[in-house]
Amino acid sequence: MEEPKHATHTTHHTTHNVAVVIPAAGSGLRMGGTAKQFRPLGDAPVLVQTLRAFAKVEEIRTTVVAVPESEVGAVGDLVIEFGLDAFVVAGGATRQESVGEGLRAVPEQAEIVLVHDAVRPFISAIQIRTVISAIESHGAAALAAPVADTLRRRTGSDFGETVERDGVYRMLTPQGARKVLLVDAHEKAAESRSVATDEVELLQRTGVVVHLVVGDERNIKLTRPSDWAIAEALWPEWTKEMV
Repeated sequence: MEEPKHATHTTHHTTHNVAVVIPAAGSGLRMGGTAKQFRPLGDAPVLVQTLRAFAKVEEIRTTVVAVPESEVGAVGDLVIEFGLDAFVVAGGATRQESVGEGLRAVPEQAEIVLVHDAVRPFISAIQIRTVISAIESHGAAALAAPVADTLRRRTGSDFGETVERDGVYRMLTPQGARKVLLVDAHEKAAESRSVATDEVELLQRTGVVVHLVVGDERNIKLTRPSDWAIAEALWPEWTKEMV
């Protein structure tokens, strides 16, 4: 396979089945300070903790991390420092573009590709394998959690109508599909210059039905300072559970 532009990597497998693309090119402006994916959680940066979760899954043969171009070398060194196996490539200006760059680094032999947010370290091997199994059966799948809170629309500065929450789910990651379906969805979005919030939306736009896999409520995305406080509180118990 041709080496991806701006890429550094550690030991690379010669056979492939499932690949995961981890977009980690965000600036973390809402969090403030150090980019959220590089903040320490437990004994390592969040990105490393996320990579460790996927390293536990034997089915994952290739891991691609998309980071800011200026961070490719540093993240490559970080991957080596923690004994992980991953390609590190330059991402794009948006999450969607970063995933697209990551997909270009996925080997041709990969049959299934997952996409997982770098700042979702609370993901278990069991959940990852469940998504992979669902993709094998249905072609595409994603994790989601049922909404438990009451939802209401806003009308000006007042409450509007109550939104029926039955059947409403909060999207999580990983999300994924057979490689051919996911690549096609991203290529069509790039051609039409359309933007989607996640891979599920991109896949649906091309007519792909995405299977729902119920996920763990703790699989939170670390975006705001309050998320960070929750993560630090949850992490000690999480690490004990994952042993």
